[in-house]
Amino acid sequence: MAFAWDEGFHILCAQMILHGKRPYIDFVFSQTPLNAYWNALWMAILGETWRVPHAIAALGSAAGVALISVYVFRRFPAEKWRFPGALLAGVLMGMNSIVFRFGGIAQAYGLCLMTTSAAFWLAILSPGRASLLFPAVAGFFAGTAAGSSLLSAPAGPVLLVWIVAYSAAGNRWAKCAAYLSGGLVSFAPILWLLAQGPRQVVFGIVDYNLKYRQLDWPDATRQNLEVMVSWIDSGPALVLLFLGITGTLYVRYQAEWAASARAEFYLCSWLAASFGLYISYVRPTFERYYLFAVPFLSILSVAGVYCLVTMLCRKQRTWLPLGIVSFLILLGLGKQLYEERDAATYADFELVAKKVVEVTPADQPLFADEVIYFLTKHPPPNGMEMWNAHKFNFTPDKLRLFHLIPQDELDRSVAEGKFYTLETCEEDDFIREHGYSRVFDKVATPGGCTIYWGRKVLNSNTLK
Repeated sequence: MAFAWDEGFHILCAQMILHGKRPYIDFVFSQTPLNAYWNALWMAILGETWRVPHAIAALGSAAGVALISVYVFRRFPAEKWRFPGALLAGVLMGMNSIVFRFGGIAQAYGLCLMTTSAAFWLAILSPGRASLLFPAVAGFFAGTAAGSSLLSAPAGPVLLVWIVAYSAAGNRWAKCAAYLSGGLVSFAPILWLLAQGPRQVVFGIVDYNLKYRQLDWPDATRQNLEVMVSWIDSGPALVLLFLGITGTLYVRYQAEWAASARAEFYLCSWLAASFGLYISYVRPTFERYYLFAVPFLSILSVAGVYCLVTMLCRKQRTWLPLGIVSFLILLGLGKQLYEERDAATYADFELVAKKVVEVTPADQPLFADEVIYFLTKHPPPNGMEMWNAHKFNFTPDKLRLFHLIPQDELDRSVAEGKFYTLETCEEDDFIREHGYSRVFDKVATPGGCTIYWGRKVLNSNTLK
């Protein structure tokens, strides 16, 4: 059932890499590329199907859950709470509705959950050891996360500052250099692409996200405000925030734990807060982006439950609060999945892809959604690799350099009969606005999408 519309151009990017193309230089891409290369690697080994990146992402998310649970099991200061606390952290993170729904798709969430959790583990092991290996590998994993999705970028600087600030053994500045060196190694593929096409890489990673992401989202500020207050309607989010804040306050003002243990919980607070602030600033932002804060809120929530039980109960009953909190989290997840029971899945798009293959000769140009290009293995025309890339109106030279097709030019190409088949999952209003239905003779609607073929009008006045 796992599917998200935005994963279409991610999984298509991985497929094109698998077939020898380079992101930015050979086709447009608007993310850091390491997750796409990661998916391409596993598809080369296991097969060119959407199930491979989904399985790898799910395993990555599961690895992140395991790392967070093991952290609680190994290092939670109250030994009696370590085992139930580890289970609670696993439930809070792994059964969180956002992590569960988006941690198993082809986007970078699964890889980032794994690498940020690994970077956290290595960072907390660094201060008490003189070895430079731990900060170097921590920097590598933090850099890999940022190189897979810029949404995970706050982890890098926060972990670096914490390692330097709390270093108790060895040279802290040498550790800083080792951490940065590890991050630089993880960015090697990006630097390789940058050397070949600096303008294209800077546009795809920096300019697109800082300057142009809002072009087709004029009410991005309103969107952000609505997302930031949406937690009010989410029981699991309320539970996680309440327990996380309670845990933070407990560690700060009441916990009689060793300074080193408290410092690790402070790190969780810094990471959760930095992700929350950063993701709230991204325009437009979405609820699922906040999943990057969930691992660290889960650790703090264990401290929050411990605080409430020790303050309110004469006997420290560990399993009863674990059961209550787990029930609330699982109930919220079940409710969310039930509400999305009719949402689009790959089974729907496989029906669409089957019909597209049936009516489209392999050598004819196809207008389609990214996920259909992937499923049919039909190479997208240059500039059709990412739907959001049609919002630009640059000079012709810049459009060619960045592999972009403006929406007006795309509509003219449709009207002039340059596409043998047109597939879209947009609403009927969009189809009528662009006049696509007037260009073709035949239509089918498998899987909830619309397919046109059999051209009947070949002049540029068709869409007027």
